[in-house]
Amino acid sequence: MSFKSIKIGKHEIKIPIVQGGMGVGISWDQLAGSVSNEGALGVISAVGTGYYQDKKFAAKLALDRPAKETSFYSKEALAEIFKNARKICGDAPLAANILYAMSGYGQVVKDACAAGANIIITGAGLPTNMPEFTEGYPDVALVPIVSSAKALKVICKRWKRYDRIPDAVIVEGPKSGGHQGFSYEKCALEENQLENIVAPVVEEAAKWGDIPVIAAGGVWDKKDIEQMMNLGARAVQMGTRFIATHECDAHENLKQVLLNAKKEDIKLMASPVGYPAQGVVTNLTGLVERREGPEIQCISNCVAPCNRGVEAKEVGFCIADRLSDAFLGKLDTGLFFSGTNGYRVNEIISVKELIQKLTQGE
Repeated sequence: MSFKSIKIGKHEIKIPIVQGGMGVGISWDQLAGSVSNEGALGVISAVGTGYYQDKKFAAKLALDRPAKETSFYSKEALAEIFKNARKICGDAPLAANILYAMSGYGQVVKDACAAGANIIITGAGLPTNMPEFTEGYPDVALVPIVSSAKALKVICKRWKRYDRIPDAVIVEGPKSGGHQGFSYEKCALEENQLENIVAPVVEEAAKWGDIPVIAAGGVWDKKDIEQMMNLGARAVQMGTRFIATHECDAHENLKQVLLNAKKEDIKLMASPVGYPAQGVVTNLTGLVERREGPEIQCISNCVAPCNRGVEAKEVGFCIADRLSDAFLGKLDTGLFFSGTNGYRVNEIISVKELIQKLTQGE
């Protein structure tokens, strides 16, 4: 099967592969710029930009970490990341991934538009008011992430008041890295696996004007991409495989964690966000289970559902601090997200080579 380009709003993505947005320094300018330069869609994460260029853009530090949401997230850093990505990919489409649960979500969307994002992708909640933050940027395409046809229907109904429908929709199954759209128990149900939720979302999308569907969560190779296309998806989103590239902005230690991971090392875990998260079992996992992990201080106030550290104390770790430690290469206290197929990483290659493997099946 040869792959066709996908149109997302006014933007044509020549290779129908979306690189997943991975926060706190995994998908920033080098990775996203390189992916878009190869004709796929590079996605810049807006999470934790205060750490960009060794915390240069953090307005305030506490215990050597960006303090409060205004420093953990930096508008200036996001603009700089987009500027540097453009040096790599020119005017090729570039997206921003902005969590709906993120503190100050609406302002971050506005900042991403001003920075030059062509497409906004939002998950971690139902972004029912997403269009209200892109007024003045009619060419910016909006792409929500859902885990069911019902969720897409709710979003489309709510967006009627803005006279808009999503320009595309990402349907994500429970094999993705990071936070899931299902409860812990429901992640294992057969009915919620990606291959079983794509077709219903495609069917719902068709009712609203043929919204393009992008499949995500466990997609690994050309064979998987073809399977999703046969189910009606027009593109796929992939995150974990892009970590194993030279251009990925992540610390080399983070990449090494994936290289060393075995199948049984990748598990679901509780998270302060309220939904389970998928990652690699490491030293931190044992510390958290024994309630011996690093002190929880909620320096960053990164996501609203955590309620300023209340949920973090309940599950035993601060997600901002632990993802930041992973970005800084701290193996003992870092939290390393991965999709269920992360153990299949066996080498670090270039983005160009990865795209070739995914499209040509080499």
